Amino acid sequence: MDAMWLEVILNTKAEELDDLCAKLIANGVPGLAVEEEEEFRAFLEENRQYWDYVDDALLEQMKGVSRVKLYVTDDADGQAQLNTYLAGIDLPYTTVPLREYDWAHSWQKYYRPLAVGERLYIVPEWERDTAAVPEGAVRLLMNPGLTFGTGSHASTQLCLEGVEAHVQPGDRVLDLGCGSGILAIAALCLGAAQAVGVDIDPKAVDVAYENAALNGIGREKCRFLAGNVLADPALVEDLGREKAQVVLANIVADVIIPLAPMVPRLLDPKGTFLCSGIIDTRGDEVAAALAAAGLRVTRRREKNGWVALEAQLT
Repeated sequence: MDAMWLEVILNTKAEELDDLCAKLIANGVPGLAVEEEEEFRAFLEENRQYWDYVDDALLEQMKGVSRVKLYVTDDADGQAQLNTYLAGIDLPYTTVPLREYDWAHSWQKYYRPLAVGERLYIVPEWERDTAAVPEGAVRLLMNPGLTFGTGSHASTQLCLEGVEAHVQPGDRVLDLGCGSGILAIAALCLGAAQAVGVDIDPKAVDVAYENAALNGIGREKCRFLAGNVLADPALVEDLGREKAQVVLANIVADVIIPLAPMVPRLLDPKGTFLCSGIIDTRGDEVAAALAAAGLRVTRRREKNGWVALEAQLT
C-alpha cells in the first residue's frame, strides 16, 4: 500500500514569494513546488481542450496569488517536521492528503526542458523522446522522483554553471547533499571520471543511481551514499581517502558554515569548492566561514536572491 503524505499549501503575494521560499529552505525544507498566477493561466490555456469552462471562483482564488507547496508524512513525525518547517512563518496553510504516487507525479506538469550555462540542457525523463535538444548541448536526463533536484531552482542553476566551468576530463567530484544526483551526474556528463554523492535522505541514493542510469552512467563511475558528514567522522574519513578536484555543496548556509572546516580534508590542493543554496543576505557570512577554514573565495555568482561561492585552498 502506498504511504500517505500531506501536501501543505501556503498562499502568498507574488512580491513576497521569494522571501517565503527562502525562509522555508532555511528551515530545512528539502524541496518546494511553486505555482504562480501566470503559470496557472498558461496551464489552463495549454490544456483548454480538456474542459468547456473554468470555474470563475477558481480564477478569482488564484488572482494575484502565488502558492507554495511542501510535503510531509501524514503522521506524528510529519507533524513535528512541519512545525519546524513553518517556524517563524505567520501564514495560514491548508493540507491535502496524498498517496505517495500522487506526490511523485503531481508536479511533473511544471517541469520542462531547461538550458543551463553554455552547454547543459536538462530534460525530464518523460520527455526524452520529444524534447528538441539544441545542437552542441550536453543532454542531462533527470527524474527527481521524491527527492530535491530538478535544476529549475536558481541555487541549483548557479552550482551547475560552476560545475560546467570547473570540471575537467578525468576529475573526481564529490557532491555533499546530492539529492537527485543532478550535480554529480552533470559533472560525469561533462567529462568527470568519478563522482561520489552523499545525502541524509536514504531515498536520494536510489533516485540518484536511477538518474545516472538514465544517462548511461554505470556504478563503476558513480557512488551514492546515505549519511551525515556533520555527524559521522568515519564517513568524512572515507570520503577523504581520495581527494576530489571539485567538491559541491548545494545546501543552505546553516549547513555550509559548519561543513567548511571539513572541506580541506576532502578537496584536492588545486581543486575548487562550489557551494550554493545561500540566501544573498548571508553570502558574506558564508564567505567568512570559508576563510576561517582556510579557503579563499575566488568568485561569487548571484541569481534571483541566491548566492553561489567558488573557493580554493589558500
